[in-house]
Amino acid sequence: MLMLLALTLVLAACNFGAEEEKPASEDGKKEGTEETTEGGPKELNLVVASEPPSMHPQLATDSTSNAVLKNVFEGLTTVKDGEVIEAAAEKVDVSEDGLVYTFTLRDAKWSNGDTVTAEDFAYAWTFALTPENASEYASILYPIKGAQAFNLGEGSAEDLGIEVVDEKTLKVTLENPTPYFLELTAFKTYYPIHKATAEANDTWFAEAGDQYISNGPFTLSEWQHGGSMTLEKNANYWDADNVALDTVNISMVESETTAATMFDKGEIDFLGAPYQSVALDVIDRYKEEGILNISDYASIYVYKFNTTDEIMSNVNIRKALTLAIDRQGLIDNITKGEQTPATGMVPAAVKGFEEDRGYMKDNDIEEAKKALELGLQELGLSDASELDIKLSFNTSEAHAAIAQFIQEGWRTNLGIEVTLDNSEWQVYLDKLSNLDYQIARLGWIGDYNDAYTFLEMYNSADNGNNDTGWENAEYTALLEQSNKEQDPAKRLELLKQAEAIIMSEYPVAPIYYYTNLSVKKDYVENMELDALGNIYLKYVDIKK
Repeated sequence: MLMLLALTLVLAACNFGAEEEKPASEDGKKEGTEETTEGGPKELNLVVASEPPSMHPQLATDSTSNAVLKNVFEGLTTVKDGEVIEAAAEKVDVSEDGLVYTFTLRDAKWSNGDTVTAEDFAYAWTFALTPENASEYASILYPIKGAQAFNLGEGSAEDLGIEVVDEKTLKVTLENPTPYFLELTAFKTYYPIHKATAEANDTWFAEAGDQYISNGPFTLSEWQHGGSMTLEKNANYWDADNVALDTVNISMVESETTAATMFDKGEIDFLGAPYQSVALDVIDRYKEEGILNISDYASIYVYKFNTTDEIMSNVNIRKALTLAIDRQGLIDNITKGEQTPATGMVPAAVKGFEEDRGYMKDNDIEEAKKALELGLQELGLSDASELDIKLSFNTSEAHAAIAQFIQEGWRTNLGIEVTLDNSEWQVYLDKLSNLDYQIARLGWIGDYNDAYTFLEMYNSADNGNNDTGWENAEYTALLEQSNKEQDPAKRLELLKQAEAIIMSEYPVAPIYYYTNLSVKKDYVENMELDALGNIYLKYVDIKK
């Protein structure tokens, strides 16, 4: 799931905090509720790093928004124990050639009691693809016939391979067979939206309340902007009998240290992506206490280069900065989460990309110095001290510590002085989108378990998740070929060829492949992070 991550070590999937720290109350619980007891109301207390930038499924791009959207909406499919299963759809029929998917919807209701219909899905998908709506994730719908052409202004909505057969039947025709399409239909851009509400009020998603109508296991009942959100069990959800939690209280706490203190005091029940991050200075203590959980998942921490910037447009400068990062030293001394140095764009957790592809060595100072010398000559500069470089990141103790470590390495090994620039989350996202930066950090969690999700965002400078200004015609062609290739081994080779191109031009500096660090109270059950960084609160229970 591409997502930009707002968490301290991960910037959603997706694009990857809050203005004020406002716990729900002094004891960390929503006022007026009772302590969870056996047979009583079941409440889960969490924190996120910031205000979610958007609570519209087709407009959200980050992990903080996704953490909530994942639990108030539901797609045609969902994920359980790592497997894709039916959700809003009770049955899926796939044609022999893999091009036509026919979804039969179950008898599901919106939170206001209206029936969830095929038209609600078609409306939402068309909204995402409509160019004027500027959905940065529109490209994830491109497997659908006519979707790319329509989104680029070269086709019409009538040409889309989305057919509402009847209220309960949605027929989808693809451009090419897409083996992971049912994984895509579990992703937020494929969620439905309540058509009647959206047509009547184009800001329906800006506040909690009666206008915020959803179809998932929880509803967004309260939203104190910059402070907290409250989710309540959705009584109209089709599988409500299997939802254990009654209430989820989510406070917005930008400081990882404050969040760790809240966990230690029992004010929150879980700490870890996508619900804030474990602070760097408590990792060793949590390890000693035996409560730190470490798990791998398909995600990567990178520095992006704005290739439209005068200095960053030089490939040798980008190469020098990329090679002169001591990734293992960063992991051993700063992040301490057993991450793996990233020397490619696709994490080793993705099938077929487990091995080191040999694109570069970690901390290769000798080659970095050679590239720097060439870059300076090409820019007409005589010394690295003449470079004026700024490294941007969203406000976070962890991102700051990582930036300071890398900044010192560039100064010591290359003689490059770099200024650090941190911004509040929404401001930071705007900087990325507007290419108002030189170097910027980003975390990316796979939107689905396939290498394409890590490579596709760079297929065009116009891709809403690119944010580098870089594009390469051969790279784009290889990705397009991979979508048409039916032989899995040949398709894998095409994706590796594409990865080799982007690694040779350095629009992005891979830094490390994530692990997820988390701690939870003993009474919290089934709160598990899947391989794509999602936690489905539908399955969580509180046993006190």
